[in-house]
Amino acid sequence: MGPSIAPSTATSPAGRIAAGQPRKSRSADAFDNPPRSTQVWKPTGVRRKEVLRALGIFQRATADQLWRMLRPADRHDRCTRDTLNALKMTGLVRVETRLESGHQLWVLTEKGHKEAKTLLPKTVRISALRKLRLDAKGQPVKDDGYDEHAAAVTSMAAVLTGAGYGTPLSWQTEIAHKLPYGYTQYADLTMRAPGAGVPAMLLEVDRVNEPVDDLVDKLRRYHDWFELLAPKADPHRERAPRGAAVHDFRLWSRIYPATGREGYVPVAFVLTGKTEAQRESRMRRLEQAARRYFAGTPYPWAGFTAVDYHQAVPVVVTELERITADPAGAAGRVWRRLGREEWQALGEALDNPDGERLYRMEQEQSRRRHAEREAAEREAKRPVCTQCGTKFNDERWQSIRQYSWRSETDGLCGPCATEHFARIEAERVAQREAEEAAVREAAEADAKKGRGLFGRRR
Repeated sequence: MGPSIAPSTATSPAGRIAAGQPRKSRSADAFDNPPRSTQVWKPTGVRRKEVLRALGIFQRATADQLWRMLRPADRHDRCTRDTLNALKMTGLVRVETRLESGHQLWVLTEKGHKEAKTLLPKTVRISALRKLRLDAKGQPVKDDGYDEHAAAVTSMAAVLTGAGYGTPLSWQTEIAHKLPYGYTQYADLTMRAPGAGVPAMLLEVDRVNEPVDDLVDKLRRYHDWFELLAPKADPHRERAPRGAAVHDFRLWSRIYPATGREGYVPVAFVLTGKTEAQRESRMRRLEQAARRYFAGTPYPWAGFTAVDYHQAVPVVVTELERITADPAGAAGRVWRRLGREEWQALGEALDNPDGERLYRMEQEQSRRRHAEREAAEREAKRPVCTQCGTKFNDERWQSIRQYSWRSETDGLCGPCATEHFARIEAERVAQREAEEAAVREAAEADAKKGRGLFGRRR
């Protein structure tokens, strides 16, 4: 099997096999009951609708991919192949080509495209009809490169669906992102899997057959599109908000759900094909050339190591070969966030431990350090009692600061000032009592003198 259409799981569960044996002649609705099995395999109406919907979304798919995406509990892909052949007999699907791996690539006919459109919800975009093209000899025209790329796109959707990232209806292909300078950036895949912690993600499948600069240009255009203002958004008011508030003015927030993390909608580059060394080299060159779009901006304050990712594009990379080799598939540690070295699970790769969470922690630490510094400076300025050497308490310090006039007790702490005033009051009372006693004595002396004078006159 070629790398572009690797199976969606690393190893098939016990008992599951790919039914690659030659087909026997049978009717479209014939049963396929493996020996010693009680499970009935039949291309039912439900299965026909499932296949039509999936081909309506992905345009091209192999029976193996549809089996792994739609019916992972089936032991093999025989029923899926029977369903495709049943749909072929009714003119709803056709074989587009045979891939290098030997798998047949199926597409909808015009009749099947119309049928699939009626089966898909209105919120799900149906892919463009793949019309049959014939050469001068009446033979179908092959588009091998495009077909292999389309197969890789469908394989990636299959492995993610198998890992619990949404359902087949969670996907859309070739979603247009129109830019004001006349270019439209199409996403190979658009995933919505809020139940798995990824409300939205854009995926680009790269078969290592185009310049790295082209990948950088894609990321630049995504960044430009995320920066577009929403209709009727006030550009003057948009300059004031910071952090997550900036997204309220952006066009993307009207189209995609909130990511639940800092930054724009994440973009994933899925590499497949060539050698492991070539893929690794490609990741490194992409990481180096596209840093300005995913690296974020350090906060400008001293002592902060956190990064502001609110206006950055989170970019993760993976390899289809790495996913299929991991027992956990796409749910394993097969994702690397550009700017980091370790391979992580998707949720870990999309999280920002050095982002806003760290910023809040460092902000709190900064506040605490600032408060401690201010407290130390304040303590250094706290007055000391000139009498007993004790530092003023807050109440005493505040009492001498709130009055504009100065007092002889300003240098005294509260208890010493109380003692000072008590001593003054005691001295004043003693002086008053002494004065009153002197007045009494003088009055008594005058009274005695008066009585003695009158006595002599008699």
